[in-house]
Amino acid sequence: MWLSEPLATKANRMEQPSTRKYHFPNAALRGTVPAFLMKSTLTLSLVASLLASQALIAADPKKPAAKPAPEAKTKEAATPPAAPAVKPIEIKDPVAVVEGVDIKKSELDEALAAVLAQRGGSPGDIPEDQKLGAYRMLLDDVIIDKLIAKRSADIKITDAEVDETFKKFTKDTPEEEVKKQIEKSGQTLEKIKESIRTNLRQQRWVEEQIKGKDAVTDAEIEEFYKKNPDQFKAPERVRASHILIGVKKDATPEQVTEKEKSAKAIYERVKKGEDFAKLATELSEDPSAKQSGGDLDFFAKEQMVPEFSAAAFAMKKGDISEPVRSEFGYHIIKVTDRKEPEVVALEKAKPQLTAYLGQQKKQAEVEKLVRGVREKADVKINLPEAPAAPAAPAPAVSALPDDAAAPEADAAAKPAPAPKKK
Repeated sequence: MWLSEPLATKANRMEQPSTRKYHFPNAALRGTVPAFLMKSTLTLSLVASLLASQALIAADPKKPAAKPAPEAKTKEAATPPAAPAVKPIEIKDPVAVVEGVDIKKSELDEALAAVLAQRGGSPGDIPEDQKLGAYRMLLDDVIIDKLIAKRSADIKITDAEVDETFKKFTKDTPEEEVKKQIEKSGQTLEKIKESIRTNLRQQRWVEEQIKGKDAVTDAEIEEFYKKNPDQFKAPERVRASHILIGVKKDATPEQVTEKEKSAKAIYERVKKGEDFAKLATELSEDPSAKQSGGDLDFFAKEQMVPEFSAAAFAMKKGDISEPVRSEFGYHIIKVTDRKEPEVVALEKAKPQLTAYLGQQKKQAEVEKLVRGVREKADVKINLPEAPAAPAAPAPAVSALPDDAAAPEADAAAKPAPAPKKK
């Protein structure tokens, strides 16, 4: 896929049409916690590391318990010994000392709670015997944040810059939703704005350190283009607008029928000559339609849900479809343009390629800078290492029937079943 048209960019228009109106802008990773809702100690890289720490959560009380495995035939019924109770981890302050400044356990607790709360969890979801691993993953990012904050402390950020950044983050989100998100994070507006100020200082300091190091040459652009020909093959694409009449997943048959009638009534109005974009702005339940008039821009077939793509790619330029049902509801589709498959020329791809390679260089320089700061800093870590996960115990010999082979041998003897072809 041509670099200027990443799949995620266009697919998002259809993946969550009913919720996109209320999403906050991205932070470190797409769909994660917005930076201005984080505690002041949290860096962008910290968000990524905390996402990884959630993999440590072994038991989620919101999920139903798995069905127990069928009982094995045993010579003697034996009750396995109960697992010993895990004692809470005792961690002494400070957990680290960074260039003479203490990092306390309470800071790790606050940072951990802030991130997990935004993802619907809490530190209580992490088993005690695995919590130390989460702390270890968290600590290095807090250390880096302290180091960068110290080096950027003299950079002046005005109130106007802070307010502008806050407005930028929240411009597409209703005020009431912003308030809810702030309350959910356990923050106040004042604390959030101070976090924004700190983040802007750090960002500006980093940009000053790497200035000019992310420049991209023509030779680098040409080399990437020649080495990655598949990246510049654009598939057949369609440009379409749509009017969505949403149908909830738990809608009753009667409700579905009413929605279908509404969609058909709109279709008849379009066929009689009413302006499609105007109707989309007024009637579509895709929130983006209010700004776009229903226009989805160009997209490849795999970027949209199957029912929508099947209809759109079967249409000619200027065609308008009858209501098409998808998992989101009923769509009235208007195809406004089409593009045949093509190989994008270097000159056409150059602006996007320059931006892409520049971002790659910038990321590499930032990582190099942060690594250098960390390696040269005077840091003492008191937090103990996370214990290694215990190996799973081998099954007791008495738990196997006399004529049973070892599970490993049995698995090795039988080839894996061939995958079913679609």
